[in-house]
Amino acid sequence: MFGLVAVITIVDTLELFRRVSTRAENPVLQYAITMALLKLPTMAEKVIPFAALLGAMHAFWRLNRNHEYVVARAAGVSIWQFLVPPIGIAIFIGLFNIAIFNPFSSAMLLKYEIMEAKYIRGQSSLSALANRGIWFRQATNDGNYILHARNISQRKMRLDHVTVFLMKGGDRFVGRIDSHTATLEEGFWRIDNAVVSAPGHAPKQYKQRRIKTDLTRDNINDSFAPPETISFWALPGFIKVLENTGFSGVRHRLHLHTHMALPLMLAAVVILAATFSFRPIRKGGTVIIMVSGIGAGFLLYFLSDVVYALGLSSKIPILMSAWSPAIVTLFLGIAALLHLEDG
Repeated sequence: MFGLVAVITIVDTLELFRRVSTRAENPVLQYAITMALLKLPTMAEKVIPFAALLGAMHAFWRLNRNHEYVVARAAGVSIWQFLVPPIGIAIFIGLFNIAIFNPFSSAMLLKYEIMEAKYIRGQSSLSALANRGIWFRQATNDGNYILHARNISQRKMRLDHVTVFLMKGGDRFVGRIDSHTATLEEGFWRIDNAVVSAPGHAPKQYKQRRIKTDLTRDNINDSFAPPETISFWALPGFIKVLENTGFSGVRHRLHLHTHMALPLMLAAVVILAATFSFRPIRKGGTVIIMVSGIGAGFLLYFLSDVVYALGLSSKIPILMSAWSPAIVTLFLGIAALLHLEDG
């Protein structure tokens, strides 16, 4: 896994260096390396199944080459008993990733997303969901404003029960706007029947107020925190809030179930690795079998991405999209081992 992550990180660093260098005012090398290191834990999560397949194939091949598997079989140990420890280790690695490593990697990726938005995409607007509605933050020429709404109509891009906090210099409160509705137009929020309050002044009511924004109808949904930046433990609550505010939680539910299926997937790839590694040495063709196993790993990775995309587009149910790659791999591995052991 460390070898795979090292190669990916080197390539990713070069790509980030190219992207950051397009903005001449940035210290290019520093930001590229920092962003690559922040993204590294997420890259490690993605390669865990493939690394488990390669590691298991290498371990089993060494055992087979030294005839230790033959000795175990002669002692009356079946292949299923032989695989109990590595399968247990694989499941433990999957649970460790879900419970401990994922919260760390999601926090690092969130910092990466913030740096990417600022230093590569040049975006100054951020949006987030909380337990009681939706929040937007927008930088302005002399400060920023924070917009809160209790709900949002995704089709009309209209906010309900809107409160806007106006800030100067980053943290100095200078006013507040209250309204029942606000609608996203091209380049601004249109706030109807707005009540404007300011320290030391009586509230004033306006038929309409406009405040500038970088958000558009096309990118407002994508500006929410992607599921990869949210801890596994925080995802269920976030999904509930997301759906309560009118947005689809398909992407986040799919991400949650994909993580839950990881221990089963790792156990499945260990069984799959055994089918490619326990071929008797005397029959030859070991190199071809090992290369076939690596090819099967790439094919599994590709098909998993295809099924994930189908689930993301709601072409197939979320549970099928998240769990079917692990279940199918497990059944194929078991069937192949049954043929190898008893066929």
